[in-house]
Amino acid sequence: MCELLGMSANVPTDICFSFSGLIERGGRTGPHRDGWGITIYEGKGCRSFKDPLPSCESKIAELVKSYPMKSCAVISHIRQANRGAVKLENTHPFIREMWGRNWTFAHNGQLSGYKNQLTVQKHLPIGTTDSELAFCWLLDQVTQQYPSKPSNMAVVFRYVAKLCGHLRQLGIYNMLLSDGVYVLGYCTNNLHWITRKAPFGKATLIDSDWVIDFNKETGPDDVVTVIATQPLTQDEKWHKLVEGEYVLFKHGNLVSTGLT
Repeated sequence: MCELLGMSANVPTDICFSFSGLIERGGRTGPHRDGWGITIYEGKGCRSFKDPLPSCESKIAELVKSYPMKSCAVISHIRQANRGAVKLENTHPFIREMWGRNWTFAHNGQLSGYKNQLTVQKHLPIGTTDSELAFCWLLDQVTQQYPSKPSNMAVVFRYVAKLCGHLRQLGIYNMLLSDGVYVLGYCTNNLHWITRKAPFGKATLIDSDWVIDFNKETGPDDVVTVIATQPLTQDEKWHKLVEGEYVLFKHGNLVSTGLT
């Protein structure tokens, strides 16, 4: 299986601390050696870095870890391949344009019998993974349901969560999706989240000895939510989602949750 990492914040925040914990699992403390990627939003634009090499050995991952790019929305992924060869085009996260925004998707799990059920017309996959096809199917379904961009984007993400209920019937389907404003998480079996806000404290990564004092790194009004397959810190309380549960965040705050 793969592992996911997402962030939603109300002020531009770097992901260096959490990303440093994640990339250790990409071949050093975990088996996810088949590539990694991260998308970091900046306004309507985004920076995307990918590498089919293990994240613990990647010079590109080392750059991202050491370069504090600040963002209000981030999606990241480390891969243990089960569908599709270990190639750059099969490396998550995947990005497509819809309604003039970059949409980013990453998936943890494995689907079966999906090719006949997930037919696409407009949004076509580039690689050969079940994950990218599921993403393209989601976008096709959304554009069919909403021919033009709705004024309330939260409605769109709740509709996506409903569609995720169908994908969950095809196998293990944990995923993250963002348009740079909202961040949606959906769980089949493993997804956790934590919101950090004042009063801030210290946290220690599980996969390294890095300890951070968020009180020194944040402002009193900052709200930062991190979503991960497995908790990344050993001294904080993470919330575990149940099967079929989704969470939707905007600017670090939970705006919707439910079961599908």
